[in-house]
Amino acid sequence: MSFDTIIPMKIALVHDQLFEFGGAERVFVVLAKIFPQACIYTAFADKNKLSAFAPELTNRNIKTSWIQKIPMITRIYSPLRFLAPKIWESFDFSNYDLVISSSGWYMCKGIKTKEPTIHISYIHHPPRYLYGYETAMQWRKYWPIKIYGNLINHFLRMWDFKGSKRPDYIIVNSQETKRRIEKFYRRDAMVIYPPVHIPEHIKDTSFKGKFSGYFVTVSRLQKAKHVEIIIEAANKGNFKLKIIGDGKERKYLQTIAGPTVEFLGNIPDDQFDKLFAGSKAFLFSSVDEEFGIAPVEAMGFGVPVIAYKSGGLSETVEDGKNGFLYDQLQSKSLFQSIKRLNALSQDQYRKMCLDARKESEKYSEDHFVKEIEKFVGEIANKSK
Repeated sequence: MSFDTIIPMKIALVHDQLFEFGGAERVFVVLAKIFPQACIYTAFADKNKLSAFAPELTNRNIKTSWIQKIPMITRIYSPLRFLAPKIWESFDFSNYDLVISSSGWYMCKGIKTKEPTIHISYIHHPPRYLYGYETAMQWRKYWPIKIYGNLINHFLRMWDFKGSKRPDYIIVNSQETKRRIEKFYRRDAMVIYPPVHIPEHIKDTSFKGKFSGYFVTVSRLQKAKHVEIIIEAANKGNFKLKIIGDGKERKYLQTIAGPTVEFLGNIPDDQFDKLFAGSKAFLFSSVDEEFGIAPVEAMGFGVPVIAYKSGGLSETVEDGKNGFLYDQLQSKSLFQSIKRLNALSQDQYRKMCLDARKESEKYSEDHFVKEIEKFVGEIANKSK
């Protein structure tokens, strides 16, 4: 029996967009599983992408906004982000008892609801482009885009603050995001860590036999991910590195990669078992990451993580226990942490693998589902 059958409420789910599929969309898919009867609202969606990345949503009742009718919207949605306030304020949720928004860069937390409808917003992050954090595109490099961006961002920042007051309750994905919510929105929030796919068939790290193998990273190949730092370290240390993921920076990154670096692109989920089984550690160099799902997924396979100490990574990676944190965004600093890993004995390394797996279990999908159901159940009972 589904949760929304046990709690007899008419529920709507709202997500920024269903075109690009990253960490926020994976969280939303789990929310949709928790509430299978809920109607889904989004700014725009791509049916082909849904079929490929979230087939479980293809038969759901999905309502898109009027912006879906704009030709080539999936190519021009970023410069048209100034339309976001009009998009979210155009939806009518008066027939629902509960609305749960899943909000990130497109700010769907700004939807309007009226009593007695309850609005809970799961905020992945305040929009990075509004608050000085690095983004996928270096838009400040190009003066026409910089002028345009600064102009519309000024008004969007004011609306974003206004929209942040509309949810009745706010849930966030990490303590790091909680601090940003307090700083930019002056609101408190409940932390419920996002769901991470933790392989059930791996109960120990017996597969981590020899203290050898290649290094691996899984990332969108975008500027803010700083994969070039990892590549430079691989070139210097002459170690094997496998890069999983794709993006606008791929061509550039391939030009600076040495012979020990291999680009695998996007790979099917069923290949991760083999990939991580042969890896020595997971490398991560992203800046101001709110949580960091990919490193925790690696830990689920018993793989230690070496990550740049930034954003929410210090919440999941404990230096010297389940991995290492490096302080400077430089290949030299990363390589020093790799040397620390290499200096471990076989027994110390095995313990680190076991601790990595143990840490990952705190962020399982089951744990996320229980926390969301508990939170929503308490709110529902309070509203009776």
